[in-house]
Amino acid sequence: MSKRGALVFGSAGPTVVALGGGHGLAATLRALRRVTDQITAVVGVADDGGSSGRLRDEYGILPPGDLRMALAALCGDDTWGRTWSQVVQHRFGGAGDLAGHSLGNLLIYALWEQTQDPVVGLDWVGALLEAQGRVLPCSTVPLQIIADVQGLDPQNFEHIVIVRGQEAVATTPGTIVGIRIEPANAPVCAEAIDAVLKADVIVMGPGSWYTSVLPHLLLPDLALAITSSPARRILVLNLDPKGDTEMSGSSVERHLMVLADLVPDLLLDAVIADPGHVDDLVALTSSCERIGAELVLGTLTYPRGARPGEHDPDRLAVAIGSVI
Repeated sequence: MSKRGALVFGSAGPTVVALGGGHGLAATLRALRRVTDQITAVVGVADDGGSSGRLRDEYGILPPGDLRMALAALCGDDTWGRTWSQVVQHRFGGAGDLAGHSLGNLLIYALWEQTQDPVVGLDWVGALLEAQGRVLPCSTVPLQIIADVQGLDPQNFEHIVIVRGQEAVATTPGTIVGIRIEPANAPVCAEAIDAVLKADVIVMGPGSWYTSVLPHLLLPDLALAITSSPARRILVLNLDPKGDTEMSGSSVERHLMVLADLVPDLLLDAVIADPGHVDDLVALTSSCERIGAELVLGTLTYPRGARPGEHDPDRLAVAIGSVI
């Protein structure tokens, strides 16, 4: 039990805000659907690769890919939900203009053109899918992630090279020593701020550290809302932290140190980890204590080794439920 004690919720369950992007956020959302009916996903908008990058470059819109994945993860487990989840994730093949585009990305863009409002458009897509929650962008303008990277200059390991763009940062072979976003004063989605301030629980992670988990905290207004919210704050760690190329194979303790250094005012209530993917339990416990968090251990992988590296939504739901 977290040090804040038991929370009391209505029949619909706690009001939960999940922050992140990509496959990590989708895994959390699938788990949260088993815990509560009141979910808001606040999604990163820095993607510049693939279909999202093409639409972003051509039309100047928010990259829709991670928003689409969040909506698909919130689809129900009935026939309607499963069907629409597959439809919005469908990606066109071939070599024509549509090749590589996701149908869901095009649908989101179409609703944005119709409504002239990114939030209203996403709400309409969510209604069509009968999504069990709401999906919001963290910012109302596209963001660019910029990293200071060491180790790219073979003649001078300490030389810092500036790497721009989410795709480039996510795949850099160097060591990231600094991270920021442009525009630095990017407007935060007002509905996202409101959701964070009214939340009972805030969940961050899992996901690529610098391009999915941390960008929300680089928006000053959103970071302030997260740190000042009365919500219980939970961090879900990756199953294979050393496999996160952005962290150059760093330990899970290093992940927490980066988080603490980036936002010193951020205190967590719980850090959820799979003991099978923790090398040094004592060091991890100490790192959790530095940010005020209780370490919650539980098996989070799929049974019998299925889908390695991915969180089992049923087991993750049990772990999150044990905290809240």
